[in-house]
Amino acid sequence: MRIRFHFRWIPLVVMLLLVALGISLAQWQQRRANEKVARAARLEAGNLAAPLVLTAAPLLAADAQAIEFRRVTVTGHFVPAWTVYLDNRPYKGQAGFHVLTPFQIDGSRMHVLVAQGWLPRNNVERTRIPAYSTPSGSVTIAGIARLNAGHVMELGTALPLAPQAIVQNADIAQLAHASGLALQPLIFEQTVDVGQAAAPATSALPVRDWPAPDLGADKHRGYAFQWYALALMAFLFFVFTGFRRANKQP
Repeated sequence: MRIRFHFRWIPLVVMLLLVALGISLAQWQQRRANEKVARAARLEAGNLAAPLVLTAAPLLAADAQAIEFRRVTVTGHFVPAWTVYLDNRPYKGQAGFHVLTPFQIDGSRMHVLVAQGWLPRNNVERTRIPAYSTPSGSVTIAGIARLNAGHVMELGTALPLAPQAIVQNADIAQLAHASGLALQPLIFEQTVDVGQAAAPATSALPVRDWPAPDLGADKHRGYAFQWYALALMAFLFFVFTGFRRANKQP
């Protein structure tokens, strides 16, 4: 008995499109997994390396990427007049804000944007910011270098940045443009203060339990496997139905 194959152009085109789509998306997920693996390696290396001292020398974007996740120290003073609050930053199930404040590096006009920590939202009056302590005068602070403060979904048009504004998202370039301050191209997630006087009893320090970067490489590998499986199923379905139609014909 001769086995025949029933060839049709439309199923072939559909199969090729599905195979191309599946392989393309699988490779994209694989690249995402590789990025997460590289990020985990950089994070581990940054934790093991000695802290860097951030100076007023302007950093290029490539320099900032090279020191992301490194422990960093910097000396200078806060510029609280241009503090902004990032909304929709929950912590342990409670709504709140991340406090972003420019920090002027000693002996220069260069600044770095410091994420001081997390503050809870007032459930009665949403725009009321709890009292907290920002040190005055020259201090040395330590933290982790990050390229951005994270991004949350934002509906509608973003409000322009202004001093003490509550916004959904803010990046370094936006804040530099709005404030006129020279800013290094990185965010400083503050962890501890060095040489700071005790905070007043009536104010609270922001919570500095920063979320770890998303390192779920296995999740992307799983997605890649699913897309490769889709491409294989499309090919096998085309071959199976071609043989089945051909051999069912009299």
